[in-house]
Amino acid sequence: MELRRLRYFVAVAEELHFRRAAELLHLAQPALSQQIRKLEAELGVELFHRNKRSVALTASGTVLLEEARRVLRMADDAAHAARQARSGTAGALRLGHIADAMPTSVFRTLAAFSAHHAGIRISAETLPARRAIEDVRAGRLDVAVVALPAPVAGLLVTPLEIEGTVAAVSDRHPLSGRAAITLPKLASEQVVVLARSANPAFYDSVVAAFREEGVAPTLVEAAEDRIEHALLMAASGVGIALLPSSAAQRFGVHGVTFRPLAPPSPTTEIALVTREQINEPSIAEFIRIAGTLERRTPLRAVS
Repeated sequence: MELRRLRYFVAVAEELHFRRAAELLHLAQPALSQQIRKLEAELGVELFHRNKRSVALTASGTVLLEEARRVLRMADDAAHAARQARSGTAGALRLGHIADAMPTSVFRTLAAFSAHHAGIRISAETLPARRAIEDVRAGRLDVAVVALPAPVAGLLVTPLEIEGTVAAVSDRHPLSGRAAITLPKLASEQVVVLARSANPAFYDSVVAAFREEGVAPTLVEAAEDRIEHALLMAASGVGIALLPSSAAQRFGVHGVTFRPLAPPSPTTEIALVTREQINEPSIAEFIRIAGTLERRTPLRAVS
């Protein structure tokens, strides 16, 4: 059923006069009559009682009028929503992020964006780094927060900040009283980390830092790719958890103390990635705000 014919029907039903309805629709009366007959044939019902003096709705026409108005309102609302999304005043922004790294710059960007774009609904999802990147490529995500290096060739990369590393230590552990912890102090410890798939850049930086210091602690992966699990393991004394420094800003756990790692400690660069061609104004504005807040220029990834 064509929306155009429903609009014609509503005009005739409200005017109960074909000539006046045709004038409102800027149509010739014979053309309007033909479209109404086609609608009746499509539905298999008579919509109007017609004679030379009057036009009246049939029972079927009366029922259709209410439903037609509802359908046309929904169609108009859908068109309005689509135009708003195109202009960047409404719609959704899909954000993916890795489990262990969410620096304050991301929260500042989200706050600044939401303050000026209240009509944009932001949905966030926690994903392994490579999955988040592939979802951006496939259009399932608009923006992803990832740690570099990562396979981002062909994507637009907006650097945010450099993250250090913190140690989550049980309050009962002797190292919890230190202002900072050196890597050699962890040589005989069990070191809890999230699985490499969650954040390969951070995991590799930790392994490389230990290797450069000639330290070989026992690495224990958390059962789930969630910071909470690593902190639970630290609190229960399983080991000392190493996490990106933003974890200390996001989490406070009874029985666990966060301590920075003394230099040379692992660092990772956090960045936003988006598709190279940004057609949605909301995504472009999100990236612009992020770059402005960090006083950084978006960089184009090279293969």
